[in-house]
Amino acid sequence: MENVWIVVAAYNEEKNIPRVVSGLLKAGYNDIVVVDDGSKDNTCEAAVKAGATALQHVVNRGQGAALKTGIDYALEQGADIIVTFDADGQHRIEDLPAIIKPVVMDVSDITFGSRFIKKTKVPLMRRVLLKGSVLVLLLFYGIKMTDAHNGFRAMSRRAAEQINITADRMAHASEFVEETRRLGLRYKEIPITVKYTDETLRRGHGSFRQALNILYTMIVKRFFLR
Repeated sequence: MENVWIVVAAYNEEKNIPRVVSGLLKAGYNDIVVVDDGSKDNTCEAAVKAGATALQHVVNRGQGAALKTGIDYALEQGADIIVTFDADGQHRIEDLPAIIKPVVMDVSDITFGSRFIKKTKVPLMRRVLLKGSVLVLLLFYGIKMTDAHNGFRAMSRRAAEQINITADRMAHASEFVEETRRLGLRYKEIPITVKYTDETLRRGHGSFRQALNILYTMIVKRFFLR
């Protein structure tokens, strides 16, 4: 059995993280690291109490930085496969076997969850922004995908060791795609279902302003930091 580690970046998720961690443990995923990204609540304590390993950032650095901390830790612990999983309950544990299988079977180095293959009902504005991001990824990196900024992904140890994530905040999602192209990694999109609630929509990362910030970061890195 492959050594699978689940990495969860969390910010002010005290209410949601126990349910996420307990669900993962119940499904047999025992190696879980929650990175508390400078939360103002008791996210870290709640994660430990639920049964996860918890790491803490002293200040809020962003989801990209939290995932990098968690991925580095999982590699240190000998992970064969690393999965990134949201802390707010949007991702379904039932989709984990499908996300992991291509990596286990060594037909993909990295898999990306897509909410559009199964046609998850996505709010209109978020759908427009996500589809716009898909076009940007195609233009910038020549990679055709159906979903650009889904945080549900799995990668082999070899891929995780090579992928270089430098964006602390949400632009890290595009970096995973860019690194996949740069390194020539084998990738596959896997249909998953995202569970939207009023809370996740209110706290989500799909605003127009944030989309512009991500695009700006991508442009600067693509054309000025080479």
